[in-house]
Amino acid sequence: MVKASTITADRQTLATRTELSDFLASVERRAFRQAQFALRNEDAALDVVQEAMLKLADKYSHKPLEELPMLFQRILQNAVRDYMRRAKVRNFWVSLFSTLAPREEDEADALDNVASADDAFLPDKPDARLEQSQLLAIIEKEIDRLPPRQREAFLMRYWEELDIAETAAAMGCSEGSVKTHCSRATNTLAEALRARGIKP
Repeated sequence: MVKASTITADRQTLATRTELSDFLASVERRAFRQAQFALRNEDAALDVVQEAMLKLADKYSHKPLEELPMLFQRILQNAVRDYMRRAKVRNFWVSLFSTLAPREEDEADALDNVASADDAFLPDKPDARLEQSQLLAIIEKEIDRLPPRQREAFLMRYWEELDIAETAAAMGCSEGSVKTHCSRATNTLAEALRARGIKP
């Protein structure tokens, strides 16, 4: 049985609202610099730090004060990684779009021409970000409209970055079929985007 005195002592170690607020104020500047070094984008760093601070206050305000530094660092690092992952997804589709053009089915795979998005982030200017997000929404909508096998091959090759042999094994078909599905998918996407007035 837990004694009342023990419960009282445990409760006294929990951070108060004032202590939580003071803690966040004390780490804000360092966290911003840390995120800025990782993301190389001031606006993104500010967003990530604010997200991490809000999550700490919302989910972990009941934790003891001494646990807050470790928890905040973990939340901040996860927020940075999540942002980088989202940025990679966005930049991947935009990079891929620039390679979409009608091609013969035996031509080189468009994936060979897609630049790596590992170090790419969202544009700095708000209007460029808006334009990119609108383009991504259109691309994703058109991908959803592809026939199932074309969509499956396309996503495995261009998103999962599997090679042709790996994609063929996963789909249970020949490598030639993978090439055909991918070629038809890229042609269909290019035509659909051009029909919307969007050109690579």
